[in-house]
Formats: sequence, structure tokens, C-alpha cells
Amino acid sequence: MTSRDSLATGQRSLGDPSVRFPLWPPLTAGCPVTSNDSVSYPVEVDYAYDRVPAGLFATAPGQPRGHERWAPLLPPLHAPGLGEGGTPLVPLGEGLWIKDESRNPTWSHKDRINRVTVSAAVGAGAEGIVVASSGNHGASAAAYAARAGLRCVVLSSAGTPPAVDAFLRAYGAVVLPVPSEARWPLLRRIAQRFGYHPVSNVTPTHTGHAFGPEGYKTLAYEIYAELGVPAAVFLPTGYGELLFGVWKGFAELVALGVTDRVPRLFSCEPAAGGPLAAALRDGLPATTVPVGETAAYAIGSSVGGYRGTVAVRESGGAALLVSDAEMSAARAELAGAGLWAELSAAAGLAGYRQRGGPASAEGPVVCVSTSSGFKDRDLLVGGESAEVDPEDWAEVERRVERG
Repeated sequence: MTSRDSLATGQRSLGDPSVRFPLWPPLTAGCPVTSNDSVSYPVEVDYAYDRVPAGLFATAPGQPRGHERWAPLLPPLHAPGLGEGGTPLVPLGEGLWIKDESRNPTWSHKDRINRVTVSAAVGAGAEGIVVASSGNHGASAAAYAARAGLRCVVLSSAGTPPAVDAFLRAYGAVVLPVPSEARWPLLRRIAQRFGYHPVSNVTPTHTGHAFGPEGYKTLAYEIYAELGVPAAVFLPTGYGELLFGVWKGFAELVALGVTDRVPRLFSCEPAAGGPLAAALRDGLPATTVPVGETAAYAIGSSVGGYRGTVAVRESGGAALLVSDAEMSAARAELAGAGLWAELSAAAGLAGYRQRGGPASAEGPVVCVSTSSGFKDRDLLVGGESAEVDPEDWAEVERRVERG
């Protein structure tokens, strides 16, 4: 084998790991054996770990960029990439590091997952993909579909941010704005009618795409390669796929004998909802909750999933609820350090500050910032837009002093 060959061997249920399935086709509706009316159990991808190439996690010149570097521990990469991953760890002082996912090709962490899900669509022989999203996921899916030569249908809403709408139309996606509650039934119907591969969730509680979170494992690999194993990782959390992917990546490093521990993982959900926090509090595998008003639209989820429960429980972490005010303060802190983040993307730093910051840490801490500030629904308008007469020094002074 070469370093770019996938070692994926099949799918297994998170509800009961003894329940296994072939690698193809990807089970886009979770485990058909263990799921029931109250909870949908996801499946995950299994690998021939005994065949992982020596030195896969060593840093050396000339390594491939993007998911190709980690291909043995990813599902088959049938779709071409865009150089996803390889995002910087930016120090923020006091042993704190920001993993800035806005540096991905479409400015968010979703590029890591869509390289994998679009590859699944290609591997399954689909002519197109369908996705329900008014944000980062849709923009990224459209980009990777265009790169692979697939059609893409995006079920969005009237509140799609301007930057996301521009992404979708530039990539030639078919954009169908529909009421939020109608998106998932329509997604299932389009998938059935046209044979398009669904890359969004289709189940009552969240399972998502079978292969998707495997793409998020690369975050853990990169953090380890640059920093080792941190004491903790704080992550903005909606459905919990990113959270699970980072946990699984570190768990694989332990299983392979590369390191001896997994960092504590802290999910950071908007206080207006928080299905993962509710599930952990009530001892449930997953649950749904009502969602109040929040500007963190990208992670304002009513539906949780079992993946997030596994990640927090197995890592010894905790589920945090952060307010819009805490996220706004965190976003301002990031901006003061030269990092412009979407409000949702600042939830990880908000959770870290809520926990007491460096006083609560026992080593380096990573906060994942998931997306660019361009992705917010209401782009910030600051200051004054009227032209300044360069000869009017008093006005120049006034504006400079006001900041």
C-alpha cells in the first residue's frame, strides 16, 4: 500500500459496536439495527489499525497537503481536495492556543467534513448531493461538489448570510430557500427522487453522515503534531460531529500507542438551547430541546446526537452553555488579537473564559474557532462610512480617537 491508501474496513454502530456493516454503501440514516423511536444511533468507520504506516504522525518535509496526509485513517478520498486542513495554531497567551479554522478553503471547519462526504457521494456513484444548510455546511458542500463535478442542491432559508449566499451561487449550486421545518423532509424526498447523496442529517435525533466526522479527526492529528496532547480542547458545538471527530482522533492516537491520553473535551453550546448539555444532565443518549433567541445561528441546535455524548463522557470533559454576551466578548477578544470569527465560532473561547481561563488549566489549552466573521448573518457595521475630508484634521482626529 501507499501512504495515500485508505485502511477503512467497514462501518460499526455506536449504539452497539458489535453490530457491523460493510464500508459501502455509507449508512446515511444511522444504524438500522440499534436505532429506535427515541434515539438514532450513528455509525462510525472502522480501520485496519494494525496496518497504519510507521511515521504517519511524524513531521517531515514534503508531506502532502490536505486530507491526503492522513488518508490511511480516512474513508477513501474519491473526490479531489481543495487543500483543506493544515490550519494554524495561534497563541493567545497564558498557554492558550486558537485553532483558526477560518483558514480553510471556504473559511470554515466544514471543509474537513465535506471532502469526505462528497468523496462518499462519488464512491457511491451519485450524480449529485443534497444538503440542508443556511451556513458553513452548505457553502462548503457546494465547493466540494463543484470540485468533483457533482450537482449540488442546497435547502437554505431566508436568513442565509450574504457571504454564504455568494459562495453557493458562485459554485453553481441549486439554492432552494424553504421554511426551516420543511428542509429535512424535502431533503429526504430529493434524495429518494433524484438519487442524490444526502450530506446532512436525515434522522429524528442527529446521526449525520456515516463518514463525515472522520474528516474532523484531522484536527486532532494536527494539534498533536504541533503541540502534543493539550490539557483540554474547547469546541463550539451544535450537533456534536466536530466534538466527536476530535475525540476519535485523539482516541486513535492512544490506541496506536502514539500517546497515552486524550484531552478533556468541553462542548460549548448556546445557552438558548443546548441539547447535548440536556442529554448529559438527564442521562440520555441524545435529546431535543426548545431553542430560544440566539445570534449564534450556526450552533443554535434543537436536536442533539449520541456522538457528542460519547465524546464528552469518554474524555472526562463537560458540556457548557454560553450566552450570546459571553460569545460576543470572546469574539471581541479574538478580534483584538487579529482573528475575526463568526459569533458561533467564538463559543469555544467563551467556554474557556467561563471555566476560569488559565487558572483552571493544567497544561496548554486549545480553543477551536470554526469560521470567519464574514459568515455572520448581520455583518458588523462599525464606525462611520461617510468620506473624510483629508484636510479636516479635526474630523480625522475625532474618528481616530473614537476608534
